Amino acid sequence: MKESGTNLLIGYQHIKQEIEKMIDNRLWKVGQRLPSEYELAKYFNVSRETLRAAIKLLEQEGKLLVKHGIGTFVIKPLPVIPSRLEVLQSTGTMIKLAGLTEADTKEMIGEVVCKKEWADALNIAEDSSVVKLERVRYADGEAVAYSINIMPKELVEDAFERVNFSGSLFGFLEETCKIHIARADTELLVPLKQDKYVRRLQMDEEVDTPVILMKQLHYDERNREVLYSFDYLRNDIFNFWIRRERK
Repeated sequence: MKESGTNLLIGYQHIKQEIEKMIDNRLWKVGQRLPSEYELAKYFNVSRETLRAAIKLLEQEGKLLVKHGIGTFVIKPLPVIPSRLEVLQSTGTMIKLAGLTEADTKEMIGEVVCKKEWADALNIAEDSSVVKLERVRYADGEAVAYSINIMPKELVEDAFERVNFSGSLFGFLEETCKIHIARADTELLVPLKQDKYVRRLQMDEEVDTPVILMKQLHYDERNREVLYSFDYLRNDIFNFWIRRERK
C-alpha cells in the first residue's frame, strides 16, 4: 500500500532519528558502510521511498555520504557554526543563545512617511504610511546593537497602539498581527564611522568599536514584503559565519 504524504513525512523523520541514534551509539562508526537500502527498509519495516527520504536528509546535514553504485557511509559530522547566516534569527535570540541577558530601550515607535528606499524594498508607494520602530539592544546591560524596523501601516494597522510592544518583534508580529516572518534577504555592510547609529554603539571615544550593518528585507510565508530592517551590530559581540560548499 502506498504511503500518504503525512505518513511519509512522519515516517522518514522517525527513521532519520533512529539512524542517528544508531550512529551515536556507535553501531555504525565513522567510515563504515551502512547495510543496503533493501536491508534497511526491511529492518525498519518501511518503504524504500521513506528510507531514501531519511538518508537524503542525513546526507544534507553532513552525517552520511552517499556514493551511488558503491554505498552509503557514516562520515565525521561537521562542527556546529554559531550565528550561521543561513539561519534567520532575531537579534534577541542571538543574544540569548550566547547565554546573555537581553534588554532594550525604545527610541521611537510611531507612524512616519515612507522614504523612497523603504518603499522600493517593501513594494509600497512612496509617501505612504509606515510604522517605524527604533531601539537599542543590550546584552548583560551593555549596548550591543541598534535596530531600525520599518513596517507597512496597512499590514500592522494599529497593533502598536493597541498592544504595548516589548521583547521579540517576530513574536509580536506573529501573535498580534498574524504575520509570520518566514525568510529574509540580507545584505552585510560596513557602515561609516560617522554614521550616527555607529556612534551610539561606541563604548570608548579613544577606541573604534567595530560595527557591521545587516540590511534585511523580511518576507512572510506568502512572500509578501512585511519588514525592512537595519541592524547595527557590534562586531566584537556578534560574529557571523556561512558554510560554503563546492559544487
